[in-house]
Amino acid sequence: MAIVSSPAVRFVEMTGTALSALLGDDRPAAEAELGFPLGEEFLTDRAKWLWQYRLDQLTRDPSTFGWLVKLAVVDGVVVGYAGFHGPPDEAGMVEIGYTVDPPYRRQGHARSIVTALLERAAAEPLVQTVRATISPTNQASLATIAGFGFVQNGEQWDEEDGLELIFERRATPARR
Repeated sequence: MAIVSSPAVRFVEMTGTALSALLGDDRPAAEAELGFPLGEEFLTDRAKWLWQYRLDQLTRDPSTFGWLVKLAVVDGVVVGYAGFHGPPDEAGMVEIGYTVDPPYRRQGHARSIVTALLERAAAEPLVQTVRATISPTNQASLATIAGFGFVQNGEQWDEEDGLELIFERRATPARR
């Protein structure tokens, strides 16, 4: 059996200026703001819905900056985007979200992104629980979180995404 290592990912914050440019279909302006070329995944209808949602969050509460959407960069190339749905709630829960641009899928990037998000959550003292909500038909994401200690503990109906399975784990794994 071959051992596959995941590529290292680093996050670059998406600014309100970049989000606004993407909403206006001005990819060159967003790229100039962020310093990276962006793939087609950043201009899809789904992405634009997310950009508007996150921009509205930032406008309502600027302190959410740093928790929301970030570029996922591997070896100087943007392979997708990721982040949390917001800062920790009153119970110390954060929810992760991630998207890998189609040309970079099935190369270990999603696992690297989840690893980096979990490390970020574990470094924050206020975070107790990390949640992931995934469609039961999204086999790729279900496979991605396998092995990270997530446990399914329910389901929910999301107005945008439909039925989702709810998975949670401790922010810091229990010591053995």
